[in-house]
Amino acid sequence: MLMPEMSEETEGERVAISARGSLLQVLREDGTLDPDKNPDIEDLDLLRAFRQMVETRFLDERLTRLQRQGRIGFHVGCLGEEAAIIGSALALQTEDWIFPCYREFGAALLRGMPYQSFIDNLYGNANDTAKGRQMPDHYTCRDAHWVSISSPVGTQINQATGFAWASKLKGETAVTLVYFGDGATSSNDFHSGLNFAGVFKAPVVFLCRNNGWAISVPYESQTASPTIAHKGQAYGVHAVRVDGNDLFAVYRAVRDAADRARAGHGPTLVEALTYRMGGHSTSDDPGAYRDAHELEPWQQRDPVERVRHYLMDHDMWTAADDAALDAELEKRFLAAVEAAENTPQPEVDTMFDDVYEKLPWHLREQREQVRRGRRPFKGGG
Repeated sequence: MLMPEMSEETEGERVAISARGSLLQVLREDGTLDPDKNPDIEDLDLLRAFRQMVETRFLDERLTRLQRQGRIGFHVGCLGEEAAIIGSALALQTEDWIFPCYREFGAALLRGMPYQSFIDNLYGNANDTAKGRQMPDHYTCRDAHWVSISSPVGTQINQATGFAWASKLKGETAVTLVYFGDGATSSNDFHSGLNFAGVFKAPVVFLCRNNGWAISVPYESQTASPTIAHKGQAYGVHAVRVDGNDLFAVYRAVRDAADRARAGHGPTLVEALTYRMGGHSTSDDPGAYRDAHELEPWQQRDPVERVRHYLMDHDMWTAADDAALDAELEKRFLAAVEAAENTPQPEVDTMFDDVYEKLPWHLREQREQVRRGRRPFKGGG
């Protein structure tokens, strides 16, 4: 179990800190920033990131309610992991690309994915960019340089590595960031992806959200390595460990990793230590495999509250701002849900789109048969 106390003297650390390596932290316990590590985030960017963290948590709560009401089928939340997700996305440039896992919708919204498009994907309606073919929370947005989510564990790691290598071969300066959890580090794709990236110095940032659990499998049962970062070092990949509940530290680690990649120095593995406060998804009951008391110390390191306190201490945020943001988020959410629920399902013949540049004759025939046949229940695919 990952312990929230990050000092080197913490007796309850799962593995001796000397074996695990140093941990990058910027936001100190007293709410100040370490001047030697401060990444100097612009005030407007910091406020934008904080608002996105709050909105991400708001959406987690509201979307879970929708799923419990039977209005959407599924949701994958990120309660407690907002700093690792938003801080990393904030550190990238517009030209960079992201290969997500399925927990990073806040990063997609931060990078410009339209809010309504996200809600439409949850419903799989006619305006869903995936045309209802994917599960909810499997969105894509080319304009935001956000690649479609791949459900099987770890497959996005190889995809991101290949994309980054192609970018390097073309002489581009774009960097690729790929998200995954600690469970994915046991996949074949993790090992082949890091090995390839290390050999060919692909400009990719591997960001592991080490949140303590791979669904119900604890970190201790996942690997005998002292840290995830050690796995990067084994492949000749530069690796860093960072407090994943510290927005400033995550931003610093990913910005530095992206700068290294852009300068031709190859990939970096960033291990962000955080904790999954909720279930793996709305289909999961974490109470079946972990004790509730394990959450208590991590609640003291709530990533949203840490940034809120910093902003308030620096006269950049007030309780009135909180109230105004809550009202804004509620209004936008209700309007988007109403629009999504009033949008019809995709036409069934859209199943033939987006596969071939030119549709083969036998599929054209099948499409015509579908158009003439009886429609499925509710008229959708």
